[in-house]
Amino acid sequence: MKPVVFDPDLCAGCATIDCLMKCQYVDFKDIDDARTEKLNINEGRDSRVLHECLTCYACQEYCPDHNNPFYLLVERQEEKGLLPAPRPILEEQLRMMAPRGRIERKMVSAPVVDMCAFPMLTGCVRGSLFENASTIVGTDIFCNIMWLHFAKNSVIRERVPKAIDNIMAFYLKDANTNELVCFHDECYGTYTSVAKAYGISVPFKPIHLFDYINRRLDVLADRIKPLNQKIAYQRPCSNRLSPETDQTLDEIFKKIGVERVPRKYDRQNALCCGGVPRAQQRDELADELVEKNLTDMLSTGAAYCVFNCPFCMATLGMEVAERGLMPILVSDLVQLALGE
Repeated sequence: MKPVVFDPDLCAGCATIDCLMKCQYVDFKDIDDARTEKLNINEGRDSRVLHECLTCYACQEYCPDHNNPFYLLVERQEEKGLLPAPRPILEEQLRMMAPRGRIERKMVSAPVVDMCAFPMLTGCVRGSLFENASTIVGTDIFCNIMWLHFAKNSVIRERVPKAIDNIMAFYLKDANTNELVCFHDECYGTYTSVAKAYGISVPFKPIHLFDYINRRLDVLADRIKPLNQKIAYQRPCSNRLSPETDQTLDEIFKKIGVERVPRKYDRQNALCCGGVPRAQQRDELADELVEKNLTDMLSTGAAYCVFNCPFCMATLGMEVAERGLMPILVSDLVQLALGE
């Protein structure tokens, strides 16, 4: 089993220890305290960080050297059996999200949109924005990135290569395309960041949903009717693995005439929606994060709360609606601006 790509010398020479010093969930007395804990992780010793980590991926973005600190952290958690969630929950999820082996060949044509394991969202792929698009979905092509929240790198190593093989063999091979539009940040992060760090080969070209939408809006520019609304964006944890696409989202918002209101908890300072600690049965922390996000959004005067993660929307959607904000996915917001 290949180790996670990580350079301990590069880490040892870091002057800022941003991966830990910028963490919003684990506190350190000073930079020396953070450096000591980071060295413990690097060298395979126990560290309180392994016990306190929320598994929000943020340290991947904070690292100035792109040295995979979060993937290494999860590796150490699994080595030591430090499971963030109770074992019965983990075992239930392992069974529920396992590949079924029932996948069937399907004729698709570009653009091919990967809906991962969320068939309930295939209806989002519609209208002129996704003209002539094909969708693929199912646990046999599940990206499996969720196991980073459960200290199970081994499951990623086991299941992701098979999911990639299935995507190629059952869909893309006969479709005359090597591009796969990833509807979720999770899938894009898996096939770019995770695959690279774990030495997993990806024979197709992943396209982030934001890049796809941004290009389509240029084609459909004459159909856009600016919404002239303020929106609060709930940036998902998995976007930490592709932070460059957050700038693309800003371009999308500008094109459809919405203002992404400044929030305390957005961009690099984004907070988890609360769903992850809820799954880990850390309910007090989950409640705190939900309330912080809601209070922050409501202070901005936004009309919409915009999501790109189905898990975030499931966690906060009802909450924001009850507080007077309309919950909506990025793609649905764009379709509103297209009059659809």
